[in-house]
Amino acid sequence: MDDPILRAIDAVTIPVPDLDSGLAFYRDRLGHRVLWRNDAVGQAGLALPDGDSELVLTTRQTYEPDWLVTSVPDAVAALVAAGGSVITEPVEIPVGRVAVAADPFGNSLVLVDLSKGRYGEARRQT
Repeated sequence: MDDPILRAIDAVTIPVPDLDSGLAFYRDRLGHRVLWRNDAVGQAGLALPDGDSELVLTTRQTYEPDWLVTSVPDAVAALVAAGGSVITEPVEIPVGRVAVAADPFGNSLVLVDLSKGRYGEARRQT
């Protein structure tokens, strides 16, 4: 394959008991700037200063990297063709699509495409 499927780390999700206490630590004590907050899904995105990846505080997910791909459906198809499997079929999210696949060794791969763009000030919800 000439063009690798996994492009970059889109985000690393970090579970927190609630967004306010998570922000008190990561924003107020560690100095990360808030990019967006969405209480409806229990998440807040914070900037990592040396790249485009985000630190995403979450009240509903586990600690995991989210892999940026060009197209979630294409990435899922390529992973399955290469011997992987689908854990969660592609679904629409506010910024694009997400799916969860597994490599042949049982490692989960959260795949995200930003086909609708990144969260930004216009999409911030509190």
